[in-house]
Amino acid sequence: MWQLIFFIFFGLCSGIVIAGGVAGLMIGLSIVPRYAGITHTARFILLYEDMTLAGIFLGNLFYLFQFHIPGQQMSLILYGLFSGIFLGGWILALAEIADVFPVFFRRIKLAEGFLPVIISISLGKCLGSLFFYYFCQQ
Repeated sequence: MWQLIFFIFFGLCSGIVIAGGVAGLMIGLSIVPRYAGITHTARFILLYEDMTLAGIFLGNLFYLFQFHIPGQQMSLILYGLFSGIFLGGWILALAEIADVFPVFFRRIKLAEGFLPVIISISLGKCLGSLFFYYFCQQ
């Protein structure tokens, strides 16, 4: 009995620490403030940060306890959409922080046509993910 209580407490504490670390990293890399600046909604930045932390924490709870979610097909579509947006935001923010695109464009001597390259990268990531989850996860 005490062992089960300990594991529950330990799991919840670990989830909170991980969620706090991920949210802190997102804020430290200026992902959330950058999105708020781009969308001209900087007055809601504290709400964005709170929702990010809550989403990460709830994601840990759903993963840990495997809750049943009604509307499986629609829930899966929404989860995939929001997860893709989240992951794409991370990838692009980290690439921007590391100056990957400017260095890459200088190396291949690309002076114009940045938009098709960025869209191609995004579509490739999207199609690769869809291919993987459709064919490899059965």
